[in-house]
Amino acid sequence: MLQKPKGTYDIYGDNALKIIYLRKLINALMDKYNYKYFKTPTFEKSEVFHRGVGVTTDIVSKETYDFVDRGNRNMTLRPEGTAGIVRSFIENKLYADTMPFKAWYFGSMFRYERPQSGRYREFLQFGAEAFGSYDPMMDAEIISIIVNFFELLGLKGIKVNINTLGDNESRLNYRKALMDYFKPHIDSLCDDCKNRYEKNPLRILDCKVDADKDIMKNAPKMVDYLNDDSLNHYSKVKEYLKAMGIEYVENPRLVRGLDYYTHTVFEVEADIEGFGSQNVLGAGGRYDDLVETMEGPKTPGVGFAIGIDRLLLALESLKIDITEEDYLDIYAFCFDEEQRPYMMSLVNNLRLNGFNIDMDLIGRNIKNNFKHADKLKAKFVIIIGEDEVKTNIITLKNNETKEEYKIELENLIEFLDLKISEE
Repeated sequence: MLQKPKGTYDIYGDNALKIIYLRKLINALMDKYNYKYFKTPTFEKSEVFHRGVGVTTDIVSKETYDFVDRGNRNMTLRPEGTAGIVRSFIENKLYADTMPFKAWYFGSMFRYERPQSGRYREFLQFGAEAFGSYDPMMDAEIISIIVNFFELLGLKGIKVNINTLGDNESRLNYRKALMDYFKPHIDSLCDDCKNRYEKNPLRILDCKVDADKDIMKNAPKMVDYLNDDSLNHYSKVKEYLKAMGIEYVENPRLVRGLDYYTHTVFEVEADIEGFGSQNVLGAGGRYDDLVETMEGPKTPGVGFAIGIDRLLLALESLKIDITEEDYLDIYAFCFDEEQRPYMMSLVNNLRLNGFNIDMDLIGRNIKNNFKHADKLKAKFVIIIGEDEVKTNIITLKNNETKEEYKIELENLIEFLDLKISEE
């Protein structure tokens, strides 16, 4: 029997309804913030992600799905959303539009990592990117989207962990301090951190293997190496979060796993029973150099991403049901083959007038058609027989009260509008 690849899953039934609900909620929320939907290709030239995400990241060095296509081109399945949007922002000269340029996305990402609860090799991600503003208000707005989204879903104990990586000058000063600090301890670090020491020592602070060692806990803090501009930016972000009533905790060890971040980095968590320390559901930060790194004009940016699969697990753990009631307005069936064209015409017209309607497509008998209408949670049932076709008087049955109506065809839409609005 053919089976799905390891680390992937099928979406159907209640899970499909939950994702549809989340998409609706996200659509409505992002409209409030004036962010526009954006879609990039599922695969791109490998350079987009290798350059954009950073070759020293675990994503690029260990997890990307890279392949050579039939044109002998190096391609990569999209591991995250930002780099592709930056590529499109540059290619389509969107920087010539009125700034800031604000976009959101929702789609599949791909990373080759060990599958576990809430972590898949193909996974859904919702995120947003904003280009063109250096103002710390932009950082605070991006963070507020995640917080408000989680609050709308009913999550409790929402908290923002925040840190700053400063500007390039501050980062260079901090990089040197870290290298000087870790040099005598290099042999006690894991193999990944030994590689990170030369390439990107800030990533050592993101290590999960050595996290509890004293050398990590006593490492220099970024805040001690920030210049005045970086300190002011960070201070303003915190001020704006306070103004919105958003709770935050400063975490000097927070660096995030991507090379492109500057200034603000953050993770947003919630109180989720059974999730322990792995209760971070959304994260992001500022990346003022990424557009220029990918050969675009110098343009500041800031964004976030939320893993939808992990979010659904959190909602399930908290017993928060976001499944919308799945029902039909109308189910239709006819008695004989001769009435099928009439039923098809009627059903098509009702669909065009905004009704959710299905019909018998396999020739059930009357008893099984009513059972099927119950299963589909149909509010009304339309029954088409020889008399209905001759007289254009439609037999309509309320599937809950079992009350039956005879409605002239020309009055059917108005009658249904009235009755369904009463339900």
